[in-house]
Amino acid sequence: MSFVIKTAIADPEAQTFVFVAQKTMYGGRLIAAGDVVYVFASENTGGAGLVARGIVTAAEAVPRRPGITRQTPRVSITVQHTALAKRRLGRNELKPLKGGAGGEPGAELNFKLYRQATDKIVGISDAAAAFLDACF
Repeated sequence: MSFVIKTAIADPEAQTFVFVAQKTMYGGRLIAAGDVVYVFASENTGGAGLVARGIVTAAEAVPRRPGITRQTPRVSITVQHTALAKRRLGRNELKPLKGGAGGEPGAELNFKLYRQATDKIVGISDAAAAFLDACF
């Protein structure tokens, strides 16, 4: 399965990314070692959208905190960088592709990443992964 992480990225060219206690949505909690992950530098923190692709080398669920009824599942992952994006793909490029999660790959990405502007890890379809691969 393939995933996208949208979060603050200090160095898009780093060989290894470590993401601690990241919020998950749309199946993101299922991320595991060996999965492909597309890394988006969050525009919320001045990033420009898609910056890299990598392979998850470690994934660990963050334990829920006691006494809190509703909690978003969180995971910590380590990603080995495998490629830099050659084409820009961010909020501005995906916005015209609005639709639903069941539509075109670009519409799926726009829905999952930007409907709620929070940083997160999300699971994506094979069609969305192929769409993202065209940026490398």
